[in-house]
Amino acid sequence: MLVILNDNNMSISEAVGGLTKMLGRATASRTLNALREGGKKILGDKRHSPPARFVKRWEEQWKGMFVPSTAFEQMGFHYTGPIDGHDLPLLLTTLRRLKDAKGPQLLHIMTTKGKGYEPAEGDQIGYHAVGPFDPSKGLPTKNAPKKPTYTDVFGDWLCDAAAAEPLLMGITPAMREGSGLVRFSKEYPARYFDVAIAEQHAVTLAAGMATQGAKPVVAIYSTFLQRAYDQLVHDVATQNLDVLFAIDRAGVVGPDGATHAGNLDLSYLRCVPNMVVMAPGDEAECRQMLTTGLRYNGPAAVRYPRGTGPGVAAGNDLSTLEIGKAQLRRSGSRIALLAFGATLPAAEQVGRELDLSVVNMRFIKPLDQAMLLELTRTHEGFVTIEDNVVAGGAGSGVSELLNAEAVVMPVLHLGLPDSYQHHASREDLLSEAGIDAAGIRAAILKRWPELQDTAVPVSAAS
Repeated sequence: MLVILNDNNMSISEAVGGLTKMLGRATASRTLNALREGGKKILGDKRHSPPARFVKRWEEQWKGMFVPSTAFEQMGFHYTGPIDGHDLPLLLTTLRRLKDAKGPQLLHIMTTKGKGYEPAEGDQIGYHAVGPFDPSKGLPTKNAPKKPTYTDVFGDWLCDAAAAEPLLMGITPAMREGSGLVRFSKEYPARYFDVAIAEQHAVTLAAGMATQGAKPVVAIYSTFLQRAYDQLVHDVATQNLDVLFAIDRAGVVGPDGATHAGNLDLSYLRCVPNMVVMAPGDEAECRQMLTTGLRYNGPAAVRYPRGTGPGVAAGNDLSTLEIGKAQLRRSGSRIALLAFGATLPAAEQVGRELDLSVVNMRFIKPLDQAMLLELTRTHEGFVTIEDNVVAGGAGSGVSELLNAEAVVMPVLHLGLPDSYQHHASREDLLSEAGIDAAGIRAAILKRWPELQDTAVPVSAAS
């Protein structure tokens, strides 16, 4: 087995932790670098000088005195390196040699993130993930966004909440920029913890803090929280600890693809005892839910999508919501649309077009049982709408409630498919899944075609 350690001092942001410090001390040795540069001047280019090639091989072995290779060898690996990962002849020669070596091998190579493209070398964080651009000119000028993203709302809330709550701690598994913690890391450095790409550690660290009376907030992508599910269950929920999970990139994420899709969190969170699970329908509600979760005595999660919302000003207060209370947004006839989170704007549009009731559910767990049971007495059917897989999601919770209360009525569940969607824009993926306004309308009319007779023309309803 060969393990290659690609050491470029970066992950998404600057690398953190004990391992990177250990490697940094090794490769930053003044003595080693001075000997290397002096040898180049005396012996010339290793590609054309046999003595230079010999010294280069000797250098790899001699570096063992400076590199803490013992740490890797104690794990059972034979350590080689560090070598220049951009020196292809050397890299290929080393790989060929190690290919036939017996036992576990670890090759330590040094590289530069963005190597070969000057703008990327100069801004390794900004060029970690980019959209289409002209490589001859670099990134296009970014226009100021018309409205803040949900990530922006979270970042501003975190700083405001930290000012009001001295025990608040911010934790991220190497997602400072992506999760909106840049400002917080600068304004509250002593309360900011980047644990590197170690989601399990992030959650257990939060649990430990909570046992000591702190108010930890774990800022994490939905797809990456899956890696820490065991810790969420056993370290946080089992002990009913006061930890808030701010879950970004929930639902479809668009061009990032299936690996980053947050399609499963409602399903895997709502089954965990002691959890409160919320999904905002707009930016202001997102801020209120975050405050609600922070002040709730136990584990809570607020999941919100990538990008912008409908454009509701978030404000700057720290008001809360009543836990488990939904909001009736529109009173209509016959069918009630139960919208969870980011699907609310599309549901409201369809509600206007078909004259249906629309409920902003807000809470996936606990559900507003009183409102749902009241709606069963005044409506013929429910339509649940969520940007989560249908299997085990929020809609399943509604059906479970109806079954428990012996209520028999048709329920149409709309959500993401039982498959991994391809790369596309968020809008295209929602349309493909049938949970944009057009898809919701079509699904409802297929189940209840008689509603077509009273439907308002789309242009008029909009």
